[in-house]
Amino acid sequence: MSELAVNGGTPVRSTPLPSVFNASGRRFGDEEVAAAERVLRSGMLSATWGTEVAALESEFASLLGSAYSVACSSGTAALHLAVAAVNPEPGDEIITTPISDMGTVFPIIMQNAVPVFADVDLTTGNLDPAAVEAAITPRTKAVLAVHLFGKPAPIRELRALCDKHGLLLIEDCAQAYLAPVGEVYAGRIGDIGCFSLQQSKHISAGDGGLVVTDDAALARRMRLFTDKGWPRDTDERTYLFLSLNYRMPELTAAVTRVQLTRLAQVVDDRRTGAAKLTAGIGDLIGLLPPPDDDDHVYWQYPLLLDGNIHPWAAALTAEGVPCTPGYLKEPLYAAPAIRSKITYGESGFPLQDVEYPPGLCPNAETLINERLLVLPWNENYSGADVDDIATAIRKVHTALETS
Repeated sequence: MSELAVNGGTPVRSTPLPSVFNASGRRFGDEEVAAAERVLRSGMLSATWGTEVAALESEFASLLGSAYSVACSSGTAALHLAVAAVNPEPGDEIITTPISDMGTVFPIIMQNAVPVFADVDLTTGNLDPAAVEAAITPRTKAVLAVHLFGKPAPIRELRALCDKHGLLLIEDCAQAYLAPVGEVYAGRIGDIGCFSLQQSKHISAGDGGLVVTDDAALARRMRLFTDKGWPRDTDERTYLFLSLNYRMPELTAAVTRVQLTRLAQVVDDRRTGAAKLTAGIGDLIGLLPPPDDDDHVYWQYPLLLDGNIHPWAAALTAEGVPCTPGYLKEPLYAAPAIRSKITYGESGFPLQDVEYPPGLCPNAETLINERLLVLPWNENYSGADVDDIATAIRKVHTALETS
């Protein structure tokens, strides 16, 4: 077993680990089938006249402890609802992170605002409040924080910062269902919390999104934005402001309602497995498991390494433990759509006067290029699966770090 599989040795694991991309790593059962059948047999698949979406919104608000919840068609749509509720003027700025999915950033540009990227903490990859404060200008309208990999960002510090400067705070909780922040969950400190139901998240309906807020005006604006600005609650066939159709279908809501009943156990099982892995590799020099103050919910399992992330990722993957170096190929501001300003026609708007040079966020670039390894994580990993992951990590560490 000492010879690395990438060099022709025997891999630690020859059977695939449970994966979110097939039934082995998802918890769908007869209850979801019955929920979908219930909707199909009702003949009503639209939330405009149905009951499932309204029930989901009520149940999710209750779970999170929020006054309001609004369902929509995707996690990206959820973030777009939030930015639309902020209602920036063209050219206003929203500060966010360079390490996330582009679904965090594109809604800012779609609302004609400018994403401003603040640097991150070198250990967690989450926004650094000092970097956020340094990025605030008279045009700043909001801060959009991401709870990366399921580890809460310093959201109370960001809340205090936003209050100090009169800014709205949006939380991207797509990777952080039920992540505790003191006595509340992620999504409840900001003005708006946004969640995703995409295939790989803690719970899934394929796609779908949810937002939570305690602000009635923000909730109403987001609800209108899902439905072309149509105020159906006043029985008027009119359109109050420019917006889109981001309605969630009844089938999505019905499946999600069942998934909500599984969520607490999914999170518990992910945390239990992650704690076992951390205990199994915590002594390895030069390798840092994710920091966990009893608040990490492990959408994925990140590791920090002192260099060599690409050989490490290749070696772990060959051992049967999939691994992605850097999480992203590049920080979000380096993507062609952002750096080359490929937006509306040839205008470059609203980025025409903005530059995103290399080195903009040094910590983020260091993580992506030199330090960060990301392992997929799953609630269906058995103890033996986690043991195999630990064995593979220790094997690669011995070969690459001590040779």
